[in-house]
Amino acid sequence: MRILVIGAGRMGDIRATDLSADPRVDEVLVTNRTPQRAIDLAEKVRGRAIDWEQAALTEADAYVMALATDAHSDLLDTLIDQRKPILCEKPIALSIADTERICEKVEETGTPMQIGFQRRFDVGIARVHQAIGSGAVGTLYDVVLASRDHTPPSREFLPGSGGIFRDLHVHDLDLVAWLTDSPIATVQATRAVRGEGDYAEFDDADITRIIAVTESGILASIAGARHNARGHDVRLEVFGSKDSLSAGITSRTPLLTVDGPDVGVDQDPYSGFIDRFREAFRAETIAFVDLVCGGANPCPPQAALDAMRAAVACEASVRTGRTVNVEDIRDD
Repeated sequence: MRILVIGAGRMGDIRATDLSADPRVDEVLVTNRTPQRAIDLAEKVRGRAIDWEQAALTEADAYVMALATDAHSDLLDTLIDQRKPILCEKPIALSIADTERICEKVEETGTPMQIGFQRRFDVGIARVHQAIGSGAVGTLYDVVLASRDHTPPSREFLPGSGGIFRDLHVHDLDLVAWLTDSPIATVQATRAVRGEGDYAEFDDADITRIIAVTESGILASIAGARHNARGHDVRLEVFGSKDSLSAGITSRTPLLTVDGPDVGVDQDPYSGFIDRFREAFRAETIAFVDLVCGGANPCPPQAALDAMRAAVACEASVRTGRTVNVEDIRDD
């Protein structure tokens, strides 16, 4: 099969590299608005660079959308018309309206679209999901999540990111619904600017807290930060009537423990999200090739729409200081 990777940045590099390693993929095509970057990546993966202007019309068996989120929408319209499988990095778009429009078009055309929520493919998180689904945790009491970047984002990143809730916390909000098998019903959120950066200028923040409650009544607390001095820290804990589990506590978890020297964490701490989730990205790409071959979709577009709506509800909660019903959020 032939797969076209659109975008030659960090995510394009990851996807092209993993696709080229899959024996089911015969050829990886790469395109980018800066032609030389496409050429360089194509050479790296022994693929072929495609002219940007012809990308959407290039014959391929599947597409990977690896551009920045604010560049997704228009190109996705054209790709969906091809009715070929698409792997789209999260989120689909930066607004609910655009996300809904894309989801509706996917539904109308029957185009298979997998959303890039790679945390679902993390080994530890997947094991927690399986344990909850099997009943091993018993009655699920609550979920605790933390997402802390190691290096603050650049000033150039902030205007097109959509803000910390839409960029960072869509992952956590997706996990809450996925782990509990229940949509998020309400959120209460707060945020602050505590570190150095231009967050306030772009109506953004670098520290957050969210309390989410699912439709099934399960409470989840989410902590977020754009800077963690020791490293990239993403982990979760679930508590139930039969067991308590964690995912993300490994020898590389960036925490200095003060209870004793034998806890075994903070060894070669994760340096960033790619370092933390490199194997998850690989597993996710393999799952996409499975989808192209006729397999099930592990992360359909509705997941992106649900997470985006919950993220916008968090923003509304910050503005109003109140708990917000997610279903009441219909636009931005």
